[in-house]
Amino acid sequence: MTRGNWAVSVVGATGLVGSEIVRQLLKRRFPMAALNLFASPASPTQEVYLKGRWVKIRPFSLNAIRDSEICFLAAGGEFSRRYARRIASLGNIVIDNSSAFRMNSDVPLVVPEINPEDLSWHRGLIANPNCSTIQMVVVLAPLHRKYKLRKVVVSTYQSVSGAGTRAVAELASQADAILNGQAPRGAVFPHQIGFNVIPHIDTFDSEGWSREESKMLNETRKILKDKEIDVIATTVRVPVFRGHSEAVYAEFATKIDVDEVRRELGHAPGVVVMDDVDRSIYPTPAFCAGEDATFVGRIRRVPGSNRALCMWIVSDNVLKGAALNAVQIAEQLMAGHVRSD
Repeated sequence: MTRGNWAVSVVGATGLVGSEIVRQLLKRRFPMAALNLFASPASPTQEVYLKGRWVKIRPFSLNAIRDSEICFLAAGGEFSRRYARRIASLGNIVIDNSSAFRMNSDVPLVVPEINPEDLSWHRGLIANPNCSTIQMVVVLAPLHRKYKLRKVVVSTYQSVSGAGTRAVAELASQADAILNGQAPRGAVFPHQIGFNVIPHIDTFDSEGWSREESKMLNETRKILKDKEIDVIATTVRVPVFRGHSEAVYAEFATKIDVDEVRRELGHAPGVVVMDDVDRSIYPTPAFCAGEDATFVGRIRRVPGSNRALCMWIVSDNVLKGAALNAVQIAEQLMAGHVRSD
């Protein structure tokens, strides 16, 4: 790894997350000696206009990426399983946005506000957590450190952008069709998403849990380094373009004070407290879209318990839930959490 500016590659640069990674690298002025953009091997050469010049988006190949030092992968799990370790073997540090390696014991799963120290043992491959997990643990981590989290029951309200560009287009077309008295058509979701909610994200296991729900359990335990935490999730797709919301019940080992919780979260990195229900102040996806932070409101004690509370957590899933978190990982690497070998 060189000192100073890095040669950076983004694979999947034409997709929703990949294109946002590019925007965040430029917006946050990440120090780059070069920025190389790649699409799938079958994609034709394209160009995007960035900072006053045209930049080519080329078909991916291992040879073309050989001179990079850090590589963001946003091309899906199948691509990552095939190429991530091979790219790392060329000398790249790979930050993978897919779920392919998140639970591998030799791959750090990192949210920079919580566990940047885990970057010290990476072996060339770092996993970006699931979008719904990231926003939840950013809020719960400081409370876990103080009160010791024991149980979480969470229901998610996940926007269609979490399923990619085609999903966004499908919601738009279905909403337009329904408002014009036409039958909605779709191919991305198993049911109509326009003016509907679907309790089905990813595949189901033999007991009826979706992979998205299992991710929230397993990733939370890994990031917080506590296998005793129970996470019971119901993940739901809703007709919102951008921004995931979560209704969270959290139970702790020790007594909590809600005012103290608000103070803790008010000082937590990456968290903004919006919690004044008397004035109808609480976060919504429409407000949070385009914002870097994770927002939390409606913080309240559970009746009859001094060790449990409920809260409402909202974040832009394309930003903090994906692209921004990946770029923040790279910023931590730049700050010094890099293996010396």
